[in-house]
Amino acid sequence: MNSHRIVVIGSNSFSGASFVSHCLREGWEVLGISRSEEADPVFLPYRWQCKAEELERFRFARLDLNHHTGEIAGAVAGFGAPYVVNFAAQSMVAESWEHPEHWYQTNVVANVRLHDGLRKISGLKKYVHVSTPEVYGSCSGDVREDAPFNPSTPYAASRAACDLHLLTFLKNYGFPVVFTRAANVFGPGQQLYRIVPRTLLFLALGQKLQLHGGGHSVRSFIHIDDVSDGTLRAVLEGNPGDVFHLSTTRTISIRDLVATMCGQAGVAFEDFAEIVADRPGKDSAYLLDSALARTKLGWKDRISLEEGIADTHKWVSDNLEVLRAQPMNYVHKP
Repeated sequence: MNSHRIVVIGSNSFSGASFVSHCLREGWEVLGISRSEEADPVFLPYRWQCKAEELERFRFARLDLNHHTGEIAGAVAGFGAPYVVNFAAQSMVAESWEHPEHWYQTNVVANVRLHDGLRKISGLKKYVHVSTPEVYGSCSGDVREDAPFNPSTPYAASRAACDLHLLTFLKNYGFPVVFTRAANVFGPGQQLYRIVPRTLLFLALGQKLQLHGGGHSVRSFIHIDDVSDGTLRAVLEGNPGDVFHLSTTRTISIRDLVATMCGQAGVAFEDFAEIVADRPGKDSAYLLDSALARTKLGWKDRISLEEGIADTHKWVSDNLEVLRAQPMNYVHKP
């Protein structure tokens, strides 16, 4: 095993691609695995954040978690990496009501097969499973790492089921799993159906934005660079069974978030936002206590909401012609 190699499953996702970029810039050799060919470079931060010599340490394999779990385990073993971070999941909340079986297939069944293959790899030191605070459901106050699961949607239930499965592997096999659960991530390179890039793009294009339920749900938004930093710290310093929350202490409603971006653009919120019905099972709030990550990992969030919005706005402005030609809505892939 090469101690400075890491495998990133779901490397085409926003969080996965941003983590690849972070690792390459920190000197790691990275094998990225995703079910699709690499996305448009505008959605792959490592393609424009990394130097040419850093990109030489990146390899990519197109393998589908639902169909190639054996091949993925083989690729991990062949790469000789002692660390694996898994971002791959069916991740949309509202759409999980339409085809719940697809969410359980990917987020539970396929992952169970993957983990059963990974546990047999000699030299695997750490497996970081990127989970979600959705497993806690709608909560009041700050949610601690040991909070009980109370999922509200098929998406959340599928992620909770996989987390529980991993705990059985930890107890029975000593499988070296560490969990991360991050607040609402955002930043340059994020898919256009997410609220921050979507708002900024629609403002640039002069289009109205549909705001579900009036935007009254409360969230904590965290810049993806801070999350990538915390994830790598979890890889290196986390112990099997640890759960790390990566979140800011600042909260904001979706409405106020959109209104802030409207104000920066000089556009009246009332002229820009169209209030539509809320999504079923949407959690009103989940606010994470990130004490363990701050104390054990020495992690802290460094990029403010305003700095992150400005960072994302620059990405939208610099790539406006490319972005206007990209799909703006989520496209489901079974």
